[in-house]
Amino acid sequence: MRQLFVVTHPESAHHVERRVGGWYDTSLTEQGRRNARHIAEQLVVLAAGQSAEIIASDLKRTAETAAVIGARLGVPSRLDPDLREMRYGEAEGKPQAWLDERAVPPPDADQLDYRIIPSAESRREVATRVYRALEAILARPVPTQIVVTHGFSLSMVVAGWIGMPLESVGRVAFPVRSGSITHLMSDDRWHNRGVRLLGETRHLD
Repeated sequence: MRQLFVVTHPESAHHVERRVGGWYDTSLTEQGRRNARHIAEQLVVLAAGQSAEIIASDLKRTAETAAVIGARLGVPSRLDPDLREMRYGEAEGKPQAWLDERAVPPPDADQLDYRIIPSAESRREVATRVYRALEAILARPVPTQIVVTHGFSLSMVVAGWIGMPLESVGRVAFPVRSGSITHLMSDDRWHNRGVRLLGETRHLD
């Protein structure tokens, strides 16, 4: 059996300040750090004593979450910038209202090459790098892995896990809360890839 636990970082400063996140590099709040500890304790239960490795986005809020998990599990974490959140360009760090006023919905439901503002990444660009990160993760002969990433990037991790073609991700969304755990599994006999838990948050305060 192979399993991935995909964690979305808990509360970060940009959440409480109501600022656009993306690559805007903020740290966890005190509440976020408490919830990171709850996440770590829940992963001890879910991993059931299996040796694990941790791969995380290199932004502060995910790296801090990974460090808390790693300290509890007794393993180091490896950082990969390909797991970052969508880049929002000039909107990053600005009040969320600034972006809301300027964002124009795409003309149809397929948003593959749509940019919320001209300097932002498209879904295609996010999916390309997240798929690349997932390919590198799965190439490692480690049966239990913990991936610490961001809310939008999680959708691309799940899409890549189930084999969704990149051209199809313009319509995909797996909305989850911050601080959630998603459990992905494949069986040894048939090698089916399943989603056992999506966005679980019962461990949070």
